[in-house]
Amino acid sequence: MRAYLEQIGRFNPILNAVVAKLPDEACLSLADAADASLSSGEHVGALHGLPIAFKDAEPAVGFPWTRGSLIFKDDRPSSDSVLVERIRNAGAIPIGKTNISEFTMGSHTYNRVYGTTVNPYDPTRTAGGSSGGAAAAVASGMLPIADGSDLGGSLRNPANFNNLVALRPTVGLVPNAPTPFPLIEFQAKGAVARTVDDVAFFMGIVSGEDARDPRTWASDPLQFAGTLERDFRGTRIAWCPDLGGLPLDPRVRSALGPCRPVFERLGCQVEDAAPDLRMADDVFLTLRAWMSAATLGPLLDAHRPLMKPEAIWQIELGRSLTSAQVARALQAHAQLLEQMRRFHESFDFFVCAVNQTVPFDATLDWPHDIAGVPMDHYIAWMKSTYWVSAILAPALSVPAGFTADGLPVGIQLVGRPRADWSVLQLGHAFEAATRVGLRRPPLVTSL
Repeated sequence: MRAYLEQIGRFNPILNAVVAKLPDEACLSLADAADASLSSGEHVGALHGLPIAFKDAEPAVGFPWTRGSLIFKDDRPSSDSVLVERIRNAGAIPIGKTNISEFTMGSHTYNRVYGTTVNPYDPTRTAGGSSGGAAAAVASGMLPIADGSDLGGSLRNPANFNNLVALRPTVGLVPNAPTPFPLIEFQAKGAVARTVDDVAFFMGIVSGEDARDPRTWASDPLQFAGTLERDFRGTRIAWCPDLGGLPLDPRVRSALGPCRPVFERLGCQVEDAAPDLRMADDVFLTLRAWMSAATLGPLLDAHRPLMKPEAIWQIELGRSLTSAQVARALQAHAQLLEQMRRFHESFDFFVCAVNQTVPFDATLDWPHDIAGVPMDHYIAWMKSTYWVSAILAPALSVPAGFTADGLPVGIQLVGRPRADWSVLQLGHAFEAATRVGLRRPPLVTSL
């Protein structure tokens, strides 16, 4: 606890990643209590004694639950989410929350409650989002590991921008409860960490079915305690850095270029091929807007001046949808999932960029163009992640390289639904072969 508090004292004033933190004295008292339970011989959980800060999108008793919005700046939940409950039961010591984007919308962490979280590799740049606080805290050594949620890229994008690993698991592997749309939700909850090993360890704690989320299935958390070592000879990989034609920053394309031979040296059969995910655009945007209008619409009516323009746009888009448009999106989603099932008859994985651009100026709201191509809405620059979200499959962000000016670039590994362990094994093999994830932020190594 003392070691992590020291890191928080050094770097949080710069990065603004950990928010609503308990006083140091309270944190140390909790650590004393954890020591006492060890001394008494009590059974302890796998996270016993580790300082943890929950993403501010998660309700956690004893901490504010602002959702990054002034509307909820004074909200205090009366119960934990299932994810928080599992982390507490594993013995972690909660010390605060991690900063997010408003209502987790967009992939740049800023809000009017806590301000902007910046990148430890370059504090003038974004840390990504919405789990930007979690990623910046882990990358700078302020937390050992962190939870996060991923709707359109909210775990993968900040991991990519901070040279970290993050798994967006198959929807239903980790309970989402509470959620108002358990059978339609695109959101998946997972972890951001420094290594694939750490992510696998965390997944063994938070995964598994729960009656409070009807979308979960009978998975065995013990699967994540196995060996990540695997022989990948003959594994079929579709290589598609730009997912078949999305605009891609030349710096990202350049950093990913040397990655293809890595998979070939692992024995994989790598082919130029891309799944056709164009249908995912309307599916994701339509259903996301429709759900946003249902959940946040009443807030817009009562608190419009307190909501960011992007949230207003999304809610109003959802309100403009007809029942026929929503029905078509649901039908198209079924077609997309069947299309992907057939794609995976030919390929075990596909590999592409995580983000289409590099960490951008933290004073911007979002990138308005990529490689000269205008972005027509606030998440258009995130298609490489939200298209993947729409197929409900496991997707891993793994460090892959750096730009000439030292900005991290990750690679996205996507497998069949429920093949989360295989995706982690491929990420582990890639990580061991490249060792890019060992490069720490200059902000940290300079001290």
